[in-house]
Order: sequence, then structure tokens, then C-alpha cells
Amino acid sequence: MRPSPASPPIPPSPRPPVTLRTEPDPGDAATAPLWRAAQAFRLITLLYAIGQQFASVSHYTNQRLSWVFIALMAVWTGVSAILLSQWRIHNVRRVRTAVVIGDHVVVIALIFATRLVADFDWYYGHQTLPTTLWAANAVMSAAILWGPFGGVCSGFLIAAAILSARARWDLDIWRDATAPVLVSVGLAIGLAANTAHRAQQQLQRAVRLTAAAQERERLAREVHDGVLQVLSYIKRRGTEIGGPTAELAQRAGEQEVALRVLLSEQGGRADTGGVEQDLRPLLTAQATTSVLVSTPGEPVPIGRFEAREISAAVAAALANVAQHAGSGAKAYVLLEDTGDELIVSVRDDGPGISAGRLREAEGQGRMGVSRSIIGRIAAIDGTAHLLFEADGEEGTGAEWEFRVPRQQR
Repeated sequence: MRPSPASPPIPPSPRPPVTLRTEPDPGDAATAPLWRAAQAFRLITLLYAIGQQFASVSHYTNQRLSWVFIALMAVWTGVSAILLSQWRIHNVRRVRTAVVIGDHVVVIALIFATRLVADFDWYYGHQTLPTTLWAANAVMSAAILWGPFGGVCSGFLIAAAILSARARWDLDIWRDATAPVLVSVGLAIGLAANTAHRAQQQLQRAVRLTAAAQERERLAREVHDGVLQVLSYIKRRGTEIGGPTAELAQRAGEQEVALRVLLSEQGGRADTGGVEQDLRPLLTAQATTSVLVSTPGEPVPIGRFEAREISAAVAAALANVAQHAGSGAKAYVLLEDTGDELIVSVRDDGPGISAGRLREAEGQGRMGVSRSIIGRIAAIDGTAHLLFEADGEEGTGAEWEFRVPRQQR
């Protein structure tokens, strides 16, 4: 039996080329100006460190080695400034994290290298080889990348390295401004970075809402010119013809209302998943051809439990209208936000509720109104009132008013 020839090795698939971005990532766009400003500061502090080198080199015990360290400082300044100021490179945050960590390693190494080029009498009373001003670059980078906590920790770390290299762990430490300056820089830059991130998030949210509103208006115009007009025509003609087409007219009317509600809520009333939610969608979802819902144009945020209880109470009131007011009755739901309290009104044009009917039903053990309506509103510290009772005359109707106080935020 002849062995089968060995199959040729499969060449590895080529890696996709790294594509450069033409604009910064939204998460990095907020701090891009801070990174550029920090690198400009880095170059300025390098010039100061070189000037300090010229002023101090005559006091060093190993002058040639000190110039080697200054050259290393200049090379690292250029490399780190280029890497930290770029946003077009792939995995920019990972690159910046590596550079910031390397920044701390280089700074601390140069700080302790001062003992290799100067004696105790010099470095105890003077700045280290990399001046405090140049060492602050590592603190600024950490603050931009990791926020105020990272900036403060970096400030303490660099300050501890400087004080250790200078052997200043004595009573003179309280007269040394190294630690307060570095920690303050880390805190201030970190807070500025956090503020920039929040501002960028708010800007992105505003842009998304604006784009959603424009798309909603465009979609509403197109739907209104087509689908809504057809549904309205079917509803009108089906009602006029009557008979079996009446049910078709009713279904078309319901879909027309549902579509109008969907268009009015698209993009502007999304649930953000927080502790509060907009009450308006919960009420407008109950709109039908016989139930008209009116809400404010602005969001009405309220606690999730309160929103569910108000919506359930309104649903119970509308169920009573459908059950007792007849099939031809209309109901109207109105939501008002006064700032101090929410007012929800549910009114119908049916025969109304006769005087004493609620107390009579409760005495008979029928707790639908007292529990489903009054009890729900009372559970959220609100009040539910039947504003007027009728004597059974057609068209008089009934009106419930729910008042729920706003919680102090």
C-alpha cells in the first residue's frame, strides 16, 4: 500500500493591515487636548531640566555620566511625547497605558541615578537629576489616563521616590513642597480629565437625541403621507359602510393610534435603566381609538415603583370605563407636572358614577376601586379623588384625579 503524499503546508493567513483612524475615538476625543497640552509641558520641562544641568554639572562627582542620563531623559521625552499625543495608532489606550507605566519607571530610575553622579552633600540640599518639574510629567499622564485617584497615587509615588533619593525623611520633609505640589497636580489634572469625559458623554447624548429627533420627524412625514392616511381612510369608510366592515374600521383605528404613539415616542422617550423612568410612555401605551392621552412635551421622570403604580391605577380606571360606561364612551387621560406634584386626570363621557356607589360596592366586599385605584395611589403617598358623581344621566361622565407629590431629589 503506497503512502499518500504529504499535503503541502497551509500558509498562515496574512494579518489584516493596521488601519489608521481619521478621527479620534469618542472615548479619547474628550482628553485629546489634555494629552497634547501635557506633551507641550513635557518639552518645556525638558528645557528647564537641561538648563538646570548646565547650572549644576560642575558640582557633580561624575559629570560625564550625568550627561548620559540627560541624553536618556531627552530621548524618552521625545518618544513618550510622540506616543502619548497620537490617537491614530491601533489600541491607543493600551499603548498609552504602557507608556505611562514606562514613564514612572524611567522617572524613578533617573531620580535614584542622582546618587551615581553627585555626593550626599549635593543631592540632600538640591533637586534630583530629573528636576521635580520634569518628574511631574508622569503624574500628569497618570491623572489623564486614570483620573484623580490615579493622579494622586502617582504623585505620592514620585514624591516618595524623590524624598528617598535625597534622604529627606526627617523633620525637614514638612518644609519640602515636593509632595504637595505633585499630589495637587495629579488631583487637578485628574478632575479635569473626568470633567472632560462627562462633557463628551453629554455632547454625544445630545447629538444622538438630535439625530433621533430629525429621523423621527422625517419618518413621521413619510408615514403620515402614506400609512396613516390609508388607515384613517379605512376607519372612516368602514364606519360609514357598517356591517362586517365596522370591525375592520375599529382595527384600523387602533393601529392608527398605536402608530402615532410609536412615532411620537421614537428616540425621545427611551428607558435609560436608571432608578427613575419617564412616566409618559406608560400612559401613552394605553391610548386607543376611544382613549385619548395627553402628556407634556418634556420627560416626566419618576421612580420606577411610583410609575408602575400610577400606570396600573390609570389602567384600572380605564377598565372601569370600558366595563360600565358602554362601548361608545370616550376616555381622556391628562398628565400634568407642576414641579411639586404630578396630577393625572382620567375622565370619561359615560353615564358617570352615581352618588354613594363606591361606598356601596365596598360594603358588598367588591374592593376593585378601593384597591386597584385608591390603594395604589395611597401606596405612593398620593391621593385619589372622584371629583364629581352623577345621577346616571348620559354624558355626565366621571373624573378621577390622582395627585402624587414629587420626592425631594
